[in-house]
Amino acid sequence: MIEIRNISKTYDKGSKALKDIDIRIQDGEFVFIMGRSGSGKSTLIRLLLKEAEPSSGRIIVNDMDLQKMPRRYIPKYRRRLGVVFQDFRLLKDRTVFENVAFAQRVVGASPRKIREEVPRMLKLVGLSSKYKSFPHQLSGGEQQRVAIARALINRPEVLLADEPTGNLDHENATEIMKLLERINALGTTVVVVTHSQEIVDQMGKRVITLNKGHLVSDERKGGSDRED
Repeated sequence: MIEIRNISKTYDKGSKALKDIDIRIQDGEFVFIMGRSGSGKSTLIRLLLKEAEPSSGRIIVNDMDLQKMPRRYIPKYRRRLGVVFQDFRLLKDRTVFENVAFAQRVVGASPRKIREEVPRMLKLVGLSSKYKSFPHQLSGGEQQRVAIARALINRPEVLLADEPTGNLDHENATEIMKLLERINALGTTVVVVTHSQEIVDQMGKRVITLNKGHLVSDERKGGSDRED
């Protein structure tokens, strides 16, 4: 479970990125966090990753109070989260297999486990035949699938996807969202940050909308408040 309790974030120059935000996300949920540029979406992700600290309030992820977490534990905590970014962030000089395996090597997985787990994950994301390919040989949608496989290889409890379809055309964006939906059906909590009303409308999931740092709506059957 993710609990965001009365969180506010004010930056050094006095700008308030988030103002008294309360959100609870249950285990196994699929949730969109939506808003325009400057709404506070990216700040919220940074707080969840403990890349920034809130000015007030508490964040609890799977019974871990992030404000009380020792600094030395932060890398371990982050490895329990899967993170997918808009720009893929793949290692350009490594194959698909090596990109996914890298995440396992970081946590000390054995060569045998890597040989077993990476093909399984590539099959899940539909890239079994591309395991020897390099990122520049893949389409944008395929690169994002590699990024998702890498994020999931260590079996995180939560997957955070920050604008995962932002660089994709409609067809590839739809396929990526279907993949995230399948991953969610396997039990992983999925939180997707997006500004795409089209993606939100077609998925019909819970939508939390931010506007200028305020939580303005929390709807559980899709749809979102829109500014005129």
